[in-house]
Amino acid sequence: MGYRLGVDLGTTFTAAAIARDGRVEMVTLGDRSAVVPSVVLLRADGSVLTGDAADRRAAAEPDRVAREVKRRLGDPMPVLLGGAPQSVQELMARQLDDVVRTVSEREGGAPDVVTLTHPANWGPYKRELFGQVPRLAGLDGVRMVTEPEAAAAHYAAAERVPDDALVAVYDLGGGTFDATVLRAARGGFTILGVPEGIEGLGGIDFDEAVYAHVDRAVDGAASALDPADARATAAAIRLRQECVLAKEALSADTETSIPVLLPSVQTEVRLTRGELEEMIRPSVAATVEAMRRALASAGVTAAELHTVLLVGGSSRIPAVARTVAAELGRPTAVDTHPKHAVALGAAAWGATTPDGAAAAAGPTGAAGGEPGPAGPDDTPTPPRGIPWVPPASVPAERTRAAAVPAGPETTLPTPVTPGPDAPAAGTPPPVLAPGSARPRRARRTGVIVGAGLLVAAAAVGGTLVYGASAGTPPDTSPPPVVATSEAPAATTEEVPTAEPADDDSAEPTRPARVRTTSAAPDPVEPDRQTPKRTATHTPEKTTETTTETETTSTESTTEEPAGGAGG
Repeated sequence: MGYRLGVDLGTTFTAAAIARDGRVEMVTLGDRSAVVPSVVLLRADGSVLTGDAADRRAAAEPDRVAREVKRRLGDPMPVLLGGAPQSVQELMARQLDDVVRTVSEREGGAPDVVTLTHPANWGPYKRELFGQVPRLAGLDGVRMVTEPEAAAAHYAAAERVPDDALVAVYDLGGGTFDATVLRAARGGFTILGVPEGIEGLGGIDFDEAVYAHVDRAVDGAASALDPADARATAAAIRLRQECVLAKEALSADTETSIPVLLPSVQTEVRLTRGELEEMIRPSVAATVEAMRRALASAGVTAAELHTVLLVGGSSRIPAVARTVAAELGRPTAVDTHPKHAVALGAAAWGATTPDGAAAAAGPTGAAGGEPGPAGPDDTPTPPRGIPWVPPASVPAERTRAAAVPAGPETTLPTPVTPGPDAPAAGTPPPVLAPGSARPRRARRTGVIVGAGLLVAAAAVGGTLVYGASAGTPPDTSPPPVVATSEAPAATTEEVPTAEPADDDSAEPTRPARVRTTSAAPDPVEPDRQTPKRTATHTPEKTTETTTETETTSTESTTEEPAGGAGG
């Protein structure tokens, strides 16, 4: 029996779930967790590592690792890994390719359908670029659904949602915040108004606030680290990891200690839940205001909402649910594993959507190209004085057919159409270095940067840097300020220059992957009843109930840390 695969390529974590025979369950991608970090590492021999494998090598090869690249989608400047420029689309394609291969190997065959998720507030430009990701991964016929629709679908599979009920999705992930209002309808949800989002606000920014707190406690020893010193860089990476663990621990504990093992100082820094909440309070307030704007755009008042669904790892922070419930005056629902909700919903959505509704990658992000809520104009402006020429389109021959049964084209529940910023008809999509041929595991990058362009770049101010150095200037601001510098593990350099497209005409043919539903998958466990745990927050009180329900969603038994930065 075939299965449907849902993939959530998050900013900080990547998750996948499968739907088969009416059941939906997570796929364990990591060594010790269902999710894997959204990390890509390009090794000196040209091979590419993703997920846990890339994360383990990050400290040893910091100039070859890229983190949180989803935040960079739409930036015309490529990311330098080991001195070679890479496009964000190609890096995300590497992640997707490894996820599909991992799931296919474990399930004994390729999925019938792959569904990808993306933020609802992305405009046509980012949706166009994101549509290139599955093609660069060699996948065809991939469906697209917005993250709030997927999260709402997962919620509706476990909880009864009346027709015409209004649901607000508050998605506080690892790198971004999104607020969306949806109306329940028979067979799905419809997005109302224009979704709101805040780029550069998420769990990693809360991590930076904790890091800044520790840096102040050790008199700036962390920010004084030399990024050129490998030992210092490794120490900074370890410290940032400890800051993440401390933030997550405070979702359950009232205080914790952060070990500091720097070359110049070895100590522990105490952090309380109250201190963390004070640090992130302005950011949480900004998310509530964004939700109010989304409600106004939808023509809905908070009092009309059936519930506010909290999604994303950072929504596990107690202060988040408490603040949202108090400010909006409505109950909030937090999934047991908010990092899993979008992937589970994507798999369920792909299983219930008609087979003929596979979405062609394009600016609409949905099959049929019917009108829908368009995001804001997100077309970037090239940096002043730096030449930027969009390379050629993604080569069509780098695709493999997905086993999607033929059928009449069906409109998806929430299609999207290009906004006023869409390129003129016939204009090729702006693609950044689609990458070169690569075997199954060992891959090479064949990007050549012209010396003349490097000289021109130097003339206008040198290089731009993706990711912060191991040290940041001493922060004398009060604790509530949330820092936004990137983690040192993501330290790469970015050359402000145009990147020529690879010529794939001479590329050796990649062995085709045959997707079939006849391959015998692993035995499927019989349906079992799983207790559904739902935490419900109200402005007056917080209750937690456990009910036995027959559900179509089976969570992974792998325990996830609470309050993660989840994408």
